[in-house]
Amino acid sequence: MQKLKLHGFNNLTKSLSFCIYDICYANNNDSRNSYISYIDEQYNAIRLTKILKKTCSIIGANVLNVFHQDYEPQGASVTILVCEDPINLETVKIINKNNNIVSSSVLAHLDKSHICVHTYPESHPQNGICTFRADIEVSTCGIISPLNALNYLIHQLESDIVTIEYRIRGFTRDIHGIKHFIDHKINSIQNFMSDDIKSMYEMIDVNIYQENIFHTRMLLKEFNLKNYLFNINIEDLSIVERSYIIDLLWKEMREIFYGRNIPIIKKIKK
Repeated sequence: MQKLKLHGFNNLTKSLSFCIYDICYANNNDSRNSYISYIDEQYNAIRLTKILKKTCSIIGANVLNVFHQDYEPQGASVTILVCEDPINLETVKIINKNNNIVSSSVLAHLDKSHICVHTYPESHPQNGICTFRADIEVSTCGIISPLNALNYLIHQLESDIVTIEYRIRGFTRDIHGIKHFIDHKINSIQNFMSDDIKSMYEMIDVNIYQENIFHTRMLLKEFNLKNYLFNINIEDLSIVERSYIIDLLWKEMREIFYGRNIPIIKKIKK
């Protein structure tokens, strides 16, 4: 598409929203509690801040200031102020209350836009499945495009299931006064995914082209059970136990992918 010659500022708002899920199996309460602690540490606010800083760099924004806030008994918020113009890095300050980030919410503000991340570790004692969810939203205005960070964010959070929505809102005018409700070509979010990501996932689209709304769901095509066991040695499991756990993991993933419950799997006989 030929670059539009605009009258004034580009007023289009482009929002890219993710729900990213990571699944694992832990067979007792201690292991499940350890998993929650591991996730809190693995995706703490310091690491999420680094991911958001890199995201800002990828989409062409500059971080101006970072603020950390811890909560009791756990959780944290991070606010990142950024601008489009280059800045002096010596002016960037990180404020971290008690220097004890136990994790979970990150909010980044661009001068015309925002980026936010929230994490949700979860488990249930009935079947040993643990699910970690990260919600990410990259909303930009003007020439900055959140789609540029699409592949980076999917890779960074080691995703088993991903639901993505991309939406363009508002309009901008060209020099002739004609309204433009979109300023780039797109018929699917998949257009902007790398080949390695597309080869790893089963994908379905639900798009509303008239409204400039694009929705993609992604499910990992295959996985190695060894990488989905928490505090469990795969060699200690029987063939029957391995098969049962694999079925449980697939059940959880497919329920999230399709957005509906699947009949309960029968427990293995002891």
